Amino acid sequence: MNVEALDRLDRIRQRLERDGRVRVAELAGLLDVSEMTIRRDLDLLAETGVVQRVRGGAVAVGPQPFAERFRHHGRAKARIADKLLELVGEGGAIGIDASSTLQRLAVRLGGCRDLTVVTNGPDTFAALQDHAGVTALLTGGELDRRTGSLVGPLAVRAARDLLLRRLFVGAAAVDPRLGTSESSLEEADVKLALGEAAAEVVVALDSSKLGHRAPARAFPLDRVDVLVTELDPADPRLDGYRELVTLR
Repeated sequence: MNVEALDRLDRIRQRLERDGRVRVAELAGLLDVSEMTIRRDLDLLAETGVVQRVRGGAVAVGPQPFAERFRHHGRAKARIADKLLELVGEGGAIGIDASSTLQRLAVRLGGCRDLTVVTNGPDTFAALQDHAGVTALLTGGELDRRTGSLVGPLAVRAARDLLLRRLFVGAAAVDPRLGTSESSLEEADVKLALGEAAAEVVVALDSSKLGHRAPARAFPLDRVDVLVTELDPADPRLDGYRELVTLR
């Protein structure tokens, strides 16, 4: 996806935030593109949960609040968190992003010792406070109330100043060709900055996100070391990723 397309998606989201709904014909005129292009854009936003398609246009849904995302696919996320715990290890510094799946990992770290955990998630940071063997660090930045994550230049700068042995990160979607993607450029920027600081990147997501894409490109799969889902690694739904990353 090129910069022009990302800018168009951002403008559509801004219009949705302001008006609550958009119409294909109006957006095509406003953005000087074809109605077919607008329909594809709205279909993409619908895939990521930002809009609900209706006849002639779409209505706003927006990125789901953290508490609501935490409840969705709860059994799958719990299974993923159990798998991730095996990858944490002892000592040093790791990164955990603000995703609801990764918060479930954070609450399981009570048995760790001499572990430093950096996160851009205030809820994840709070979940780490009860663990005596864990030192929790918060990146700082601007709170995106829709997703419960800290984003913006301060969060990106703090992330780039770190040295992590492993980053655990969620994603809005993953595609074998496009890699991972996020619902906003700001979210992708922070995750990429954390990835620059990490020796290894572990992506964790439930299987409903396989084969999809969100508006903002994040990690190419050649930058991902391990892909963790609730599925058995031999599941055929993972066939497209099998030669690209280690599956757990």
